[in-house]
Amino acid sequence: MHISAKADYATRALLELASDPGRPLSCEAIASAQHIPFRFLKSVVGELRKAGLVRSQRGCEGGYWLGRPAGEIALLDVVRAVDGELITLRGESLDGLDYPGPAVGLPGVWRQVESDAAAILGGLSIASLLPSGAQGRPSAIGAA
Repeated sequence: MHISAKADYATRALLELASDPGRPLSCEAIASAQHIPFRFLKSVVGELRKAGLVRSQRGCEGGYWLGRPAGEIALLDVVRAVDGELITLRGESLDGLDYPGPAVGLPGVWRQVESDAAAILGGLSIASLLPSGAQGRPSAIGAA
């Protein structure tokens, strides 16, 4: 299974936001704290915003916040927001996959892998990934 840079960066950005949910953070601050390329992060945060996982405000007091509580954002939500399908085969969905002959059982294996991965990712929230006591504690990065 391939975990995309987009999914990794999106999760790390949400963890930064969750570590101090009371104040907005700029993309520059998140990128700097997590060593993520700023231009790439900007597009990833845009996808998170469209999915409702982050919200934004313009201006000198602006920046990004979580779109809902960290405990209500599953890692599966993040992956699907930035990557779409959880698992694809050569870029195609597993839904209509069908093989002949001796390979007839293989599509079921791929679907089970997808189901198991979805169960694991769906059971992990952004809040559960934070180090103990990190939520609500001042972040090591500067304000927006």
